[in-house]
Amino acid sequence: MKYLKNILEECSINDIYFSNSGVSILYKIPIYQRNYAWGCEEIYALIKDVHDSLEKSVYYIGTLVTYKRDENIFEVIDGQQRLTTIYIILKALGIGTIANSLTYSARKVSAMTIEKMPKFGEEKDKGIVDGFNYAKEAIKDIVGEKKADIDAFKDFFLNKVHIIHYRVPKDVDLNHYFEVMNSRGEQLEKHEIVKAKLSEQLIGDEDAMEKFSRIWEACSDMSFYIQQKLPEMTTVFGKTMEDFVIESFDEFPSSNEGLFSSLGMKTISELLNSSIKTIDKDDEVDKNDNFQPIIDFPNFLLIVLKITRLLSKDDFNPLSFTLDDKELIKEFEKVNLTPKFVKDFAYNLLLAKYFLDNYVIHHANGEDRAIENPWKLQYYYKKGNKAAYLKDLYDGNKVQQNEAIQLLSMFEVAFTPKQRKNYLFYCLYHLFEDCDLNDYVDFLRKLADKYFFDVYLDTGKLNEINQPKPNSFDETILNCYELNIELEGVNRDFNSVYPTGSCNIPLYVFNYTDYKLWKKYAEELRGNKEKKGSRNRIKFFRALGCSDFELEPFKNFYFSRTRKSLEHYYPQAKAGDNMLINLQDINYFGNLAMIGSDANSSGSNWNPIDKKNRYLDTKSNQVSVASLKFRIMLQICQDNYDAGIKDDTLKRPFGLEWNVDDMVRHQAKMLEIIMNL
Repeated sequence: MKYLKNILEECSINDIYFSNSGVSILYKIPIYQRNYAWGCEEIYALIKDVHDSLEKSVYYIGTLVTYKRDENIFEVIDGQQRLTTIYIILKALGIGTIANSLTYSARKVSAMTIEKMPKFGEEKDKGIVDGFNYAKEAIKDIVGEKKADIDAFKDFFLNKVHIIHYRVPKDVDLNHYFEVMNSRGEQLEKHEIVKAKLSEQLIGDEDAMEKFSRIWEACSDMSFYIQQKLPEMTTVFGKTMEDFVIESFDEFPSSNEGLFSSLGMKTISELLNSSIKTIDKDDEVDKNDNFQPIIDFPNFLLIVLKITRLLSKDDFNPLSFTLDDKELIKEFEKVNLTPKFVKDFAYNLLLAKYFLDNYVIHHANGEDRAIENPWKLQYYYKKGNKAAYLKDLYDGNKVQQNEAIQLLSMFEVAFTPKQRKNYLFYCLYHLFEDCDLNDYVDFLRKLADKYFFDVYLDTGKLNEINQPKPNSFDETILNCYELNIELEGVNRDFNSVYPTGSCNIPLYVFNYTDYKLWKKYAEELRGNKEKKGSRNRIKFFRALGCSDFELEPFKNFYFSRTRKSLEHYYPQAKAGDNMLINLQDINYFGNLAMIGSDANSSGSNWNPIDKKNRYLDTKSNQVSVASLKFRIMLQICQDNYDAGIKDDTLKRPFGLEWNVDDMVRHQAKMLEIIMNL
């Protein structure tokens, strides 16, 4: 035990980065480790988990494995992503001097980026810079901006967030250590534990065990179509691989070889004491057809579990169910596991993955770019021996295809965290009951309206900062195991929920507004080839409250994942500088719009006319300001400027190209559109 204490220690973040040994420690990330790769979702999830645990005595964040290379120099063997994220969060919290430092071996740019944080030079590691910006946004969104709240979070993060630090002894051969890690895995994931628990119900039924294992393994790779992971299975997906034709677990074909997965037949005890054979899954599929999944496997399992329990109509209260992978094992522990349940769950898992892949949007690999919509809604098709390819879900009907993409991406951008995808559960649950394409796009429209009117415009469903209370969505939409998407409150008053001076307007409201603006364009102008100056086109822009700024912004509009910030068009920093516009005026739906975080951080204090000039400059990042509502606001500012209301600091305060009257009129125009069904 004494020896163990020398190599294994429970440490606080304070211990890791502010140790009181009197000598500074350097954590060095070796060259064989991959670059920093945590994105927005992982960082948001970590900060939210910590914030949700503020009342706990301690919150465990995982493990850190190091090897002492030299006096006070520790090579990071495992846990570098977590260790780097902790460092980034400390800097995002405004902690200037950190006693112990972090660096990268043989990566000069990464090392300089970490060292100079929060200031960055021209040469910088984009992943680390993005991580820092995501951490700042997450702290602002989750913790808030009050000093007392930030101080409380900072104190808890430093002292109550703990990590298990394992120092590999000097006499351990690192090459052997790496072999052990690769063969056994660093730790058993939650979904692997769930798989073992479910598999135990099928022991003795070798055929069922083999089927279950193949379904699980095929579904676990979220970045490929399920048809790619089960090639040539025409008995499941039809002759063209585009349909789902089996109706039960028993109809799933057995393997000709009768091979069992290395994990499939093992109990938890056996799993913990056996090596894991890994397979290079990329060898089995066409790498060109992969995509960026919108959900990970553990959270997808929870959606399928919720669907399975609802379909079984057992004694199940969906309001007590948590769509958060932190509760993955607990939610499965609530189920009375039987062989029948496991078979039903496996079948539902396969069907849900088929619907997810073929009926729900994916994001193309790569960053968002102007004009090219990265959201794809396509199904997998293969005929005979010909190569497989992807076809639009609404093949031959561009109107429905484009609207389904806009609706699904609107939901996805509004609910990006993988633990907040109630909308995805509703979509998949609907498809289990009805996969008619006409009914599906109609369902998506009604679901969008239901969210807006019966959740976001119902004060009883919102907390003090106008975010939906826990279970607000299920209470509104789930009714006795059925989906209820018919509206109950179409005459709600927007201004009573979000009065003047209220800046707590949820992001969904702005996403819904942009969808309704796009929908208005699609219904009134798209396909009609209306020329500038035509009666319909004049009527359209008059309803928007601005002059004609061409139709390309509508044609090219899509919901970019960069839409993460609310922009005050009349800047907060300037409010109160004159007698005409105060802080309460600008915290107003008519002065707010969604915008990319990079544009928000760089230009938040610019004058309205300067924002218009710079944001519409062809050299700027158009994706970062791709909001139809914001584009209308920019045009109103331009219209005022052209009409002679120009900045004259000798006679009037700056910024009158966009004033309170404009905000009021713009809000009224937007409400006419979004409140009108």
